[in-house]
Amino acid sequence: MSEQQNFDVVVIGAGPAGYHAAIRAAQLGLKTACIDAALGKDGKPALGGTCLRVGCIPSKALLDSSRQFWNLGHIFGEHGISTKDAKIDVPTMIGRKDKIVKQFTGGIAMLFKANKVTTFYGFGQLQPGNVVKVKQHDGTEVELKGTNVIIAAGSDSIELPFAKFGEHIVDNIGALDFEAVPKRLGVIGAGVIGLELGSVWNRLGSQVTILEALPNFLAAADAEVAKVSAREFKKQNLDIRLGAKVSKAEVKKDGVHVTYTDDKGEQAIVVDKLLVSVGRRAATKGLLADGTGVKVDARGMIEVDEHCHTGVDGVWAVGDCVRGPMLAHKGFEEGIAVAELIAGLPGHVNLDTIPWVIYTEPEIAWVGKTEEQLKAEGIPYKAGSFPFAAVGRAVAMAEPAGFVKVLAHAETDTVLGMHLVGANVSELVHEGVLTMEFKGSADDLARICHAHPSMSEAVHDAAMAVHKRSIHKAN
Repeated sequence: MSEQQNFDVVVIGAGPAGYHAAIRAAQLGLKTACIDAALGKDGKPALGGTCLRVGCIPSKALLDSSRQFWNLGHIFGEHGISTKDAKIDVPTMIGRKDKIVKQFTGGIAMLFKANKVTTFYGFGQLQPGNVVKVKQHDGTEVELKGTNVIIAAGSDSIELPFAKFGEHIVDNIGALDFEAVPKRLGVIGAGVIGLELGSVWNRLGSQVTILEALPNFLAAADAEVAKVSAREFKKQNLDIRLGAKVSKAEVKKDGVHVTYTDDKGEQAIVVDKLLVSVGRRAATKGLLADGTGVKVDARGMIEVDEHCHTGVDGVWAVGDCVRGPMLAHKGFEEGIAVAELIAGLPGHVNLDTIPWVIYTEPEIAWVGKTEEQLKAEGIPYKAGSFPFAAVGRAVAMAEPAGFVKVLAHAETDTVLGMHLVGANVSELVHEGVLTMEFKGSADDLARICHAHPSMSEAVHDAAMAVHKRSIHKAN
């Protein structure tokens, strides 16, 4: 083993949380190293974590390709645009996705170089005394000593014991790389990954059946948002079956035989491919050597305080491997906050204003509390909503589905939540995030001038509707 190398900050993992932490630490003048074990499809190191390689970015590339194809057959006619015998070339679509992934993973490498972050490619394990042992891909080992160590190990797909991943049963990685449109696609789990990747292949012509164990659709979202979303997905022929608990998945000659139980008893379907999207778990296996003092809970999550500190001097953890939502942008903020805390600056992440987005058509987004949560917590509130069907821009775009809802405290008028379903609401939700961060009121939002015609007018009118003064609908 080579001589131990010393750094101010050693980051384990170059996903969203890790690469943000490394770059920010380097910007602040700290000597920084970042370790990452991932390889791209070409077998070469690829920075950026699950998000850039096999998550957020590639899924959005496929969602956009499939959306273009769907619109060609379902919406272009409304505009007077006619086409004949439109076809999708799946290898070309996958190739475009791979090119985008390579662009962004390569971009992280360039940013590391520009910010003088030293990169090590291999698996890093934390030892006692803030030492990280790295087994590099070339077979050699190096030891890095960090005044501070930031663990950003990320997360992995949960594999079901009766549905092991392979050629026919896949996780998100496999579902991003189908060589052709499966005639029948089964999906276990109607969460973000299941809905997004189910939508991709459904738009391209696959018969998609989504099996969700919970009795309610999108239980984490606002009930009205979930109801409108379910209605739109039904129009798109997405077959979503609730209260469907899968017990068996067997690969046979004619496909994958999936057995599940619902309120009618035992049921079975046969599909060509089965996507398992039942959640993710912290990727902490083998990460901590004995004696580090870092605590891990029953689910494999690293235990931290509100500042992402593990309780072991100089050891921090951020992103998917700690409490809070497993979202790339939450990891971004934690990585930056910890780098700033290490440098002696104030660093803080407000988990109450993290936006959630599902990139289906229509998109689903929210921030803050739902009506159901406010009722359960006994918080008095007022609600105002406004439909996109009454927004000129939405109708002109042939995207009238959905609405915006603003929830405000009944006494102080402080915005407590915003819930949206519709076209491009992944962008609009940030009006709610910003208002909540500044402790703004529904009246504040209602008095801000919004461009006309724009999709954002639905936010404006929803805020006005909180006080029953919406102009464009009956209050």
